[in-house]
Amino acid sequence: MEGCLGQELFSNHMFLTSLSSPNRQPFVLFGNHSTRENLNAGNFNFPSEGHLVRSTGPGGSFAKHMVAQCVSPKGPLACSRTYFFGATHVPYLGGDSKLPKKTEQMRALPSVICVLFPAVKANCRCLVIILQAKEVAEQTLGSGLDSFELIPFKAALCSKMTFHIHAVNNQGRCVYDCGASLHGACMAVYDIPDLLGGNGCLGSVVFSESFLTSQILVKEKDGTVTTETSSVVLTAAVPRFCSWLVEDNEVKLSEKTQQAVRGDESFLGTYLTGGEGAYLYSSNLQSWPEEGNVHFFSSGLLFSHCRHGSIIISKDHMNSISFYDGDSTSTVAALLIDLKSSLLPHLPVHFHGSSNFLMIALFPKSKIYQAFYSEVFSLWKQQDNSGLSLKVIQEDGLSVEQKRLHSSAQKLFSALSQPAGEKRSSLKLLSAKLPELDWFLQHFAISSISQEPVMRTHLPVLLQQAEINTTHRIENDKVIISIVTGLPGCHASELCAFLVTLHKECGRWMVYRQIMDSSECFHAAHFQRYLSSALEAQQNRSARQSAYIRKKTRLLVVLQGYTDVIDVVQALQTHPDSNVKASFTIGAITACVEPMSCYMEHRTVKAKLSLVLFPGLVSNVVFTSHTTEQRHPLLVQLQSLIRAANPAAAFILAENGIVTRNEDIELILSENSFSSPEMLRSRYLMYPGWYEGKLNAGSVYPLMVQICVWFGRPLEKTRFVAKCKAIQSSIKPSPFSGNIYHILGKVKFSDSERTMEVCYNTLANSLSIMPVLEGPTPPPDSKSVSQDSSGQQECYLVFIGCSLKEDSIKDWLRQSAKQKPQRKALKTRGMLTQQEIRSIHVKRHLEPLPAGYFYNGTQFVNFFGDKTDFHPLMDQFMNDYVEEANREIEKYNQELEQQEYHDLFELKP
Repeated sequence: MEGCLGQELFSNHMFLTSLSSPNRQPFVLFGNHSTRENLNAGNFNFPSEGHLVRSTGPGGSFAKHMVAQCVSPKGPLACSRTYFFGATHVPYLGGDSKLPKKTEQMRALPSVICVLFPAVKANCRCLVIILQAKEVAEQTLGSGLDSFELIPFKAALCSKMTFHIHAVNNQGRCVYDCGASLHGACMAVYDIPDLLGGNGCLGSVVFSESFLTSQILVKEKDGTVTTETSSVVLTAAVPRFCSWLVEDNEVKLSEKTQQAVRGDESFLGTYLTGGEGAYLYSSNLQSWPEEGNVHFFSSGLLFSHCRHGSIIISKDHMNSISFYDGDSTSTVAALLIDLKSSLLPHLPVHFHGSSNFLMIALFPKSKIYQAFYSEVFSLWKQQDNSGLSLKVIQEDGLSVEQKRLHSSAQKLFSALSQPAGEKRSSLKLLSAKLPELDWFLQHFAISSISQEPVMRTHLPVLLQQAEINTTHRIENDKVIISIVTGLPGCHASELCAFLVTLHKECGRWMVYRQIMDSSECFHAAHFQRYLSSALEAQQNRSARQSAYIRKKTRLLVVLQGYTDVIDVVQALQTHPDSNVKASFTIGAITACVEPMSCYMEHRTVKAKLSLVLFPGLVSNVVFTSHTTEQRHPLLVQLQSLIRAANPAAAFILAENGIVTRNEDIELILSENSFSSPEMLRSRYLMYPGWYEGKLNAGSVYPLMVQICVWFGRPLEKTRFVAKCKAIQSSIKPSPFSGNIYHILGKVKFSDSERTMEVCYNTLANSLSIMPVLEGPTPPPDSKSVSQDSSGQQECYLVFIGCSLKEDSIKDWLRQSAKQKPQRKALKTRGMLTQQEIRSIHVKRHLEPLPAGYFYNGTQFVNFFGDKTDFHPLMDQFMNDYVEEANREIEKYNQELEQQEYHDLFELKP
């Protein structure tokens, strides 16, 4: 028997060691060998042949129990268990005969360990504080002894009770850290005397668990921070209660019971059917479902278990019997039995629960499931002599506890009924055995991200509680903010203009454009001031208008730089004026993507592109080019990449920012997309601390630098366009140092007085020069006031690229302005070209010849017969030409010196 016992223990992967032993040595202690001295010392010096089940009980008799302490060989999980030898109940055999005295002996020791279950479990739910946990354990132990009618032994047992709780690190070592998440709780009652008056010591009972705790910091409405705690017992898969029929008379009694109920004159009535594959569930939270054979009779049932023996439940012990199958052949059929207290002595102690009911689960497609419907269902629905009849109920007729048990049975059926050839899911099987695991994983998913507090109103949404209403209504007096973002050149401004023009009749529009006149990407303070002024203007306007002509106000925020959208969201959440914060709500965030400008080199995605596409923020992605060509390779590849980053985002095709479908417009102007439960949960998981403005998105590779230069002089349009178009050919590969990817701003050209808005995208090689639209301007920013205070520097350009330097940018821009003329150098005879010499000759070759020269029609000849092609006074003619040219040059230089020239970045007087 001992060999079979050890085989069963180790086949269940129980590696036995002591929790308190530094050497973690394995042991199983039987009966009175489980004393406190042996357990704490971890050094067992008694003879091995004396450590047997048959000789370690009271007076050298059979042991009544054993203590096993176990730990996982590959992790820090550990637990202790106490198992029993012998039956803990006497099968009911009919009649009202008094139970034998032996029943009390059988139930005494197992009842103690059943009391320890909830005592240890209670500490898994409380805060991990030693004193508080010990107090909870003692209170639970005392109340448990009362419920199991062990009051006479209460004083003796409580005096010998010990409890300790400790934190465990990843190596399984105990650490003094109350903030740790993995803990072990152990409770023991040492050196129990013979509870029935005999001499000697029965030994000790020990029970311990390893549990994982999860704590979420929750911020209440009044600003205080509280803790929301959840836990899961990781070692719960190791059976908490187990007993074996050891003595021959117990085995024979179980067999005799089965034969008796099958007789012709059985008190259970006529035998109907029976079979394997039924599961018995108890209302006791600490008990596991037991698989066995169930046999149905006209007046009751018999549940046969390999270890516990026979369990008989007669209708005489039933208050009511209900049946639930969900009206579906894929739902576990549940037989719910409300028991009378008179059955408890005939029921194993670990099936005793506070509500005294049992559930027998019949799995679909099993033989017993089919046999019940064909042989039992109709007969039990008829009322018999006891006045009971099977009542069919619907889901709303189940109590909370019954729903919990049925859900656990349904999960177990789903885990065990995998199709042939498929690997059984360990997670599904574990979830069926640990009903609280699913809830804990939801809780742990939030707590493991960070220690930033969660708003109390958001917590139910984050934990995905079923009772939360997922529809969010937006108050009519709130201003809906629609955010359109994207990298420069993505046509976000065109999309904004299209939306405003198309929906003027839908309400009053306010448009906030990101300020790009400095070297910072986003000015949170400026945006907050704009919201304050916009709200004040709206309130003044609403006071003057009657209600029936009052239009709903919408705010469209356009971001056109390397701005993290989360910064805009946090600017609203951290607005210093709570009234302003409460008056605005974000409806939806839309990201515009221009496929041609997404890749810097090969498959290197441009910086910040992925940040605007993370789930929880962006609801819609608008592709603004390559949409007319069906299945363009670049567009398809980019969509696949974005889909992997943000699976829930809606894709919209809008060439140059022009949306063609009404459904797409509704998505962009949605009022509740941003506040949906799915988006809210994603934000907390992806951006912890966002609600209080604590998140810093940080930098990404490659780092983009934004440099803003101000100037007050006009540019030469031709030179500027040529300089921009030449940038693409000068782009350098990784590490991209000195590359300019975007130029945008407001400038004036020498051929016009109008201010032009410029946007150049290097990768797409697209340049846009459009007149600045007249309209209301947002309140001035403190950073830009200094630039405009003198009223001189009215133009600016923002250069975005990698490792840019302001001096280099200014030198590049100077070449696009009107160049300062250079002084001309004076001429000399040696500087004259052949063309100039011929020109001088043609102009003056007919002038009078000196004495002694004549012209023969083709050449000049003197009296000596010498001939020349040039006039004899050609040297004088050349000198005269040089003198005249130098006079002109000197006059030009004098006029040039009198002209005033200003550098492009020089302030006007």
